[in-house]
Amino acid sequence: MKYLVGKASGETAVYAVMGSDAVDLTALDAAVGTDLMALVADPALAESVAGKVAGAPTIPVADITPALPVKAPGSIICLGLNYTDHIKEGGYDIPDYPALFMRGKNSIMAAGAPLVRPTCSEKLDYEAELMLIIGKGGRHISQDDALDHVFGYTVFNDGSVRDYQRKTHQWTPGKNFDQTGAIGPYVVTPEDLPAGASGLKIESRVGDEILQSSNTGNMIWSVAHAIAIISEYTTLEPGDMIAMGTPPGVGHAKKPNPRWLVPGEVVDIEIEQIGICSSPIVDEKDLAAGGAQ
Repeated sequence: MKYLVGKASGETAVYAVMGSDAVDLTALDAAVGTDLMALVADPALAESVAGKVAGAPTIPVADITPALPVKAPGSIICLGLNYTDHIKEGGYDIPDYPALFMRGKNSIMAAGAPLVRPTCSEKLDYEAELMLIIGKGGRHISQDDALDHVFGYTVFNDGSVRDYQRKTHQWTPGKNFDQTGAIGPYVVTPEDLPAGASGLKIESRVGDEILQSSNTGNMIWSVAHAIAIISEYTTLEPGDMIAMGTPPGVGHAKKPNPRWLVPGEVVDIEIEQIGICSSPIVDEKDLAAGGAQ
């Protein structure tokens, strides 16, 4: 199933996407609610509502303004340094344990919403990433069982303010500026993708300019391995999100000059079989002045 949470005619709902059309699942069953959490928490509900899709009224996907798939995720855990060539372009040694950091709720926004370059820096970078949403929670999850804990996969742009990222070994400031992490718009459930969403083309672009192009099969730590590692130290809960790191080609490593995102551009992050996460770039001062909605 391919889901889209969004607003049409003033109402936020959960939609099932079929090509260019979508069925309003919330209208079919009010228990679905206005984000994915009810479906994440209740597989029987997801199965029941899926059985009602055939023949249901549709609207064009183009008429839906995306919202966050999960309005209030409990934890947003991100892997860094998960593609060998990205590690090399950043000048790091290849680690034997993934770099892990957290994002806060104010740092994320829905696909299509403005991605904000802060007033204190012009070094706004892009990072194309696979993101997963935890379905079944747990602690000490084995690699063999880990994929059973995934509700679905989506697209993430881990927008990074590079000079602030380097102010601390923990990366927290540069990864948590308001409205720098775009998520969505689609969430695809595991049965419609290769195991662990491996082997999918992943790319970032501005217009016709290809910034990154790789494959999720190149990740050092797979989805299953990442879940196992993370659940060693924390209990994963339904609706938690895990971002799986970015491939090479990020802006700060471009030669001879870094390639920063600038207001007026639109950055697209695409993962094969999942979708495109598009974000217009705006300056914080213009957003504050009402220059973007």
